[in-house]
Amino acid sequence: MAKIQMKTPLVEMDGDEMTRVIWAQIKEKLILPFVDLKTEYYDLGLPHRDETNDQVTLDAAEANRRLGVAVKCATITPNKARVSEYNLHEMWKSPNGTIRAVLDGTVFRAPIQVAGIRPVVRTWEQPIVIARHAYGDVYKNTELAVPGPGKAELVFTGADGVETRALIHNFKGPGVVQGVHNLDSSIRSFARSCFTYALSEGKDLWFSDKDTISKTYDGRFRDIFQEVYEQEYRAAFEEAGLTYFFTLIDDAVARVIRSKGGFIWACKNYDGDVMSDMLATAFGSLAMMTSVLVSPEGKYEYEAAHGTVTRHYYRYLKGEETSTNPTATIFAWSGALRKRGELDELPELVNFADTLEQATLAVIEGGVMTKDLALLWEGEADVTNTSDFLDTIADELRDQLGGDPGAEEPEDEPELITLVDDEGEEIEMEVLFRTEIDEEEYALLYNEERELELVLRYVWNEDGSEYSLEEADDDEVVDRVLDEYEQALEDLGEADEDDGEELT
Repeated sequence: MAKIQMKTPLVEMDGDEMTRVIWAQIKEKLILPFVDLKTEYYDLGLPHRDETNDQVTLDAAEANRRLGVAVKCATITPNKARVSEYNLHEMWKSPNGTIRAVLDGTVFRAPIQVAGIRPVVRTWEQPIVIARHAYGDVYKNTELAVPGPGKAELVFTGADGVETRALIHNFKGPGVVQGVHNLDSSIRSFARSCFTYALSEGKDLWFSDKDTISKTYDGRFRDIFQEVYEQEYRAAFEEAGLTYFFTLIDDAVARVIRSKGGFIWACKNYDGDVMSDMLATAFGSLAMMTSVLVSPEGKYEYEAAHGTVTRHYYRYLKGEETSTNPTATIFAWSGALRKRGELDELPELVNFADTLEQATLAVIEGGVMTKDLALLWEGEADVTNTSDFLDTIADELRDQLGGDPGAEEPEDEPELITLVDDEGEEIEMEVLFRTEIDEEEYALLYNEERELELVLRYVWNEDGSEYSLEEADDDEVVDRVLDEYEQALEDLGEADEDDGEELT
């Protein structure tokens, strides 16, 4: 069984802390034994981002645009404490925000559901998919610390030099000010992605923001969504029996909690960030949520929807055992491999990705899981550490795939025949070769201990149900059997120089 081949490399973006450790283990245990993995590697670990002044993040994003499919490990977005901990040159921005600014598009996040773990919200019967806008807002902000009294304004200078000003606040003392933005083109592509995805999945689409407070900014999102729906998608939605509606974010939260699930909830960037974590936790665990960024150009970036699991990483550094759930990171790899297989028309790679997910779920549904899931499991769970959990998945994966690529095929059991010599002693002979000469069946037998080689003829009874063996007494026939055996070995490239004792 040969390893599964790839054509085009994935863009591999490594990350930080416990997820970086798990990332390496997933590759070692679940990917590399089965796939001849091709990746273009970028180290997005915080130390390397600092060394490159975050250029590596931009390089990885551009590689994603060039190659089409990426898989990303969770990364640290540093705060003041992290700057001190890692001795950083500056407080680098979110890698996800940087990548999304390059690719634009929409992040779709959906819970990974398993039998035996019911959502915390008991009314939820079907998954709720979050569609998160991936551009702008607070993730591409500009902010200032206000040192003291003064006036903060929004200023837009048009291409013709004309300025438009709006007062933000007259500060009487120190404070902070922040500027965020978005683009009509990005909002429009976000809307189209959501409507298209809803039609492909056969699910209703909700969109929510806070247009009662943010009448211009959030109102622009509302208006563009409605415009795109009316002009491009209303007919298709009505034909499919699907619904689109807009509501305030507060009302949407209340509706979601009371719902049965089974719809797509489109949110602005920050709202989607928060609500996807809420949904993941309520459906089971933050480590049980898939996440894929889809750009308007049809580029894909798969990742886990959770962070770097810092607390577990500190325990790991002390040599303590951790039970960190790797499921979302496994599904990031499987999602990227599946999409790469689809784009490159490699059904074996697609099947492997499907089987990897099935094996992971089979292990959990069989009662073996990490601690976070055991707390929600309806029944008796076998709680295991991360490494052992991955080993169990690897065993299940081998079983479902039918073996381990690269492993030697087991040799067939030799056919043995027991003969009795002239002194009444039993001799166990291995059947090396069978052939038919002049409508008679012959077998070449060999005993290694005695270096004894015999050619025997099969003598069948009248109805062909039983046979006896007689030593071939025709030297010409014996020679033909030996010659055919030698030729068969040569054809297999296995000719043996030592043929044992010659028959006389």
